[in-house]
Amino acid sequence: MQHVESNLPPVWEQERTFHDDLNDWMERTPWLAVSLGVHFIAYFLLLAMPWSHRETPVVTEITSSVVPPVEAPEDPPIPPIEQVLDAPVDDPTLMPVETPSLVESDSFSDLPDSPVEAESTSTNVFDSIWTNPVLGSGGGASGKFGPRGPGGRGKGTRGSQLGVEQGLKWLRDHQSEDGSWDVDEYFVHNVRGGTDCREGAGIASQDVGITGLALLAFLAEGSSTRQGEYKEVVRRGIEWLSKQQDPDTGLIGAAIGHAFLYDHAIATLAMAENYYDSRSPFQKKQTQLAVNFIGRARAPYGGWRYEAPSDGDTDTSVTGWMIFALRAAEDAKLRVDREGYQAALAWLDSVTDPATGRVGYIGPERGGRSSRTEVNADYPAEETEAMTGVGLLTRVFLGQTPDQNPILLKHGDLMLRTLPEWDEARHKVDMYYWYYGTYAMYQLGGEHWRKWKAAMERAILPHQRTDGDYKGSWDPVGPWGYQGGRVYSTATMVLTMQVYYRYSRVLGGR
Repeated sequence: MQHVESNLPPVWEQERTFHDDLNDWMERTPWLAVSLGVHFIAYFLLLAMPWSHRETPVVTEITSSVVPPVEAPEDPPIPPIEQVLDAPVDDPTLMPVETPSLVESDSFSDLPDSPVEAESTSTNVFDSIWTNPVLGSGGGASGKFGPRGPGGRGKGTRGSQLGVEQGLKWLRDHQSEDGSWDVDEYFVHNVRGGTDCREGAGIASQDVGITGLALLAFLAEGSSTRQGEYKEVVRRGIEWLSKQQDPDTGLIGAAIGHAFLYDHAIATLAMAENYYDSRSPFQKKQTQLAVNFIGRARAPYGGWRYEAPSDGDTDTSVTGWMIFALRAAEDAKLRVDREGYQAALAWLDSVTDPATGRVGYIGPERGGRSSRTEVNADYPAEETEAMTGVGLLTRVFLGQTPDQNPILLKHGDLMLRTLPEWDEARHKVDMYYWYYGTYAMYQLGGEHWRKWKAAMERAILPHQRTDGDYKGSWDPVGPWGYQGGRVYSTATMVLTMQVYYRYSRVLGGR
């Protein structure tokens, strides 16, 4: 039979249906769901009353005796409004189900299968919908995004939380008036006075990605355009990112250089996490456009790299960021290119050394572990396991566990040989690796996390600046510091310190 190529757009870009419009309408009217619930309760109570006794009127003699009143059946308790507002009212067919604890589980055997094995491919919320079996969905303490805000901050160490607080203040104080973080001239926006912290400027073309990275730090602390201590900071940042988006293609920023897809992925991740909380229809449209661009930029049988449309190449680093953006978008119930999940896992398998667990950058061989030597010869690829950290965390995001795939433990064992160490003389500082490694080892838990945590805090906390306008920031040391500058280093280190509550621990304390 001759194959006829379809002219239909990908499923995540198809035109909206009546169900989609009804879904949005229901999202914006949570009180309607409350009202309907109350009316249903009243209706069934009326049905339960003994109306048949009224069919034959009976005249009774009035006496002076007092008859105790018959107690009316109690109405079912109405849930607190917070619960109603947090419920998935956009999908009235979904009902809560019993699930294993995502934070304290001690075994992996009761976890569902990998998301790429889900049977349904429908993107309509009135059909069956897939929720991440590992990271969960729904926010709050039981969801992917963990117990953010005041409830989560107590889970970190005292030193790490102080570092987070000081870092967020520095980022807040150096946000531009337009809402962005100006990578090369951030020092123009000093608000404390005193020291002029000009040391650590980056490259101006990175403003989109670094603004997204800074926003992720505030989002992790429980703020969004809807709520939180840093609500205004997030609002201004999201508005700036929105203005950088091409309304036709969905690309955030300009297609300049090799890093623009990194920038787009990080900006999309920030917009998706904010929309997850805000549920703004306007933000939904723009975030969906950004997600659509990611789907079109993927290689036909692979992941992502530097070009859009893809030239067919894939690398582990860009692919990791794209997967995290897609997972956040799907948790927010946006349409995503779910084939990218399976393609990413296939890519990771192809660039992983099964004997050592090492993950490569563009191949499994040692020389394919990173491109950093192409831009900064002082930081050779052989000195880091950054791609192994990306690979491990990506596998966790896509539902794999050590029981399902023992390679996860090999990843962790290999990373224990290259623990965080702030040694500038020997070029050991690698904040990109430390960020990914921290989140990956936190998920593994047990001895992997205990050893990594101790080294991570020794490396990071003592090197946070305490003087003048530098106070709260980190010097942009490492292979990518020259490019992202002080804003990059500070946002990355703050995010690393937020590991205790940014995402739920889903693999348990082994």
